[in-house]
Amino acid sequence: MLSRSRARSESLTALLFLAPSLAGFAVLSAVPILGSLVLSLTSWDGLRSFASFGGIRAFLDGQFIGADNYSAVAGSEEFRRVLGNTFYFIALYLPGILLLSLGAALVLNRKLPGATVFRVLFYIPVLTSWVAGSLVWKWVLSPEYGVVNGMLASLGLPGPGWLFDDRWAMPGIVLASLWKDVGFFGLILLGGLQGIDPSYYEAAELDGAGSLRRVLRITLPLLSPTIFFVVIIAVVNSIQLFPQVMVMMTSTGISEPRPSTQVLVERIYRYAFRYYKMGYAAAFSWILFAIVFALTAVQLRLQKIWVHYES
Repeated sequence: MLSRSRARSESLTALLFLAPSLAGFAVLSAVPILGSLVLSLTSWDGLRSFASFGGIRAFLDGQFIGADNYSAVAGSEEFRRVLGNTFYFIALYLPGILLLSLGAALVLNRKLPGATVFRVLFYIPVLTSWVAGSLVWKWVLSPEYGVVNGMLASLGLPGPGWLFDDRWAMPGIVLASLWKDVGFFGLILLGGLQGIDPSYYEAAELDGAGSLRRVLRITLPLLSPTIFFVVIIAVVNSIQLFPQVMVMMTSTGISEPRPSTQVLVERIYRYAFRYYKMGYAAAFSWILFAIVFALTAVQLRLQKIWVHYES
């Protein structure tokens, strides 16, 4: 009886400590999420206050349009195009970020002179704002005076138009994204590497295993849970691609990104704050949530095939 009363008291104490966070979540997250779900079922334009628009009364006054916004989004050619652009970005970005961050982690894990300083320098791009970083990359990828095309010209190779060319605009955005994110994911993988027991490598070296074999047989299997985490975060971040597209593509003398670089979140922003179709944008955002949820569920399912957890 005493233990049950004590457990109830501890639960109440824990609830009291959690109450401020739960209240903040309810006000700042749960209510807006439910509000966006309501908006997705209406034709609200965002120009009138929701109260004058009718609020809940909108459902009774003919403003409730049900799933029309969802069917309009899913059935549009634009949605298929921007979804394809988003997956094209993922197809270029994901292999690149995995290879670069893993390679950087392997180098940083070695006991080299000045390794600590290099780790700090390596992480600086992560601390840079996307606005500043994107403006720098706009200059780096300039067809006339950019660093990249200048290096290609010194090798006698013609440089592409990058942000001014539909074929090269998305690869240019991928380059900027890799530069920005490799430090973050590299340090995550570095933490995973430092958690591997050195005795595995010592035993493999005694058995005559070379460096490549140790990486393939020891490092990658034991690092697979960390790699899986990186894949999950990288895919979710890729689907939410937005600031680099807006800054790099709308800073090239055009009012909105080229069709080849228009992506899901950018379209949500356009429909909400440029075209004033809040209900349509809310439905678009819920479809985006469904895509993220489905991809994450698939990855969680597939982890059983290639992710190895130490017993």
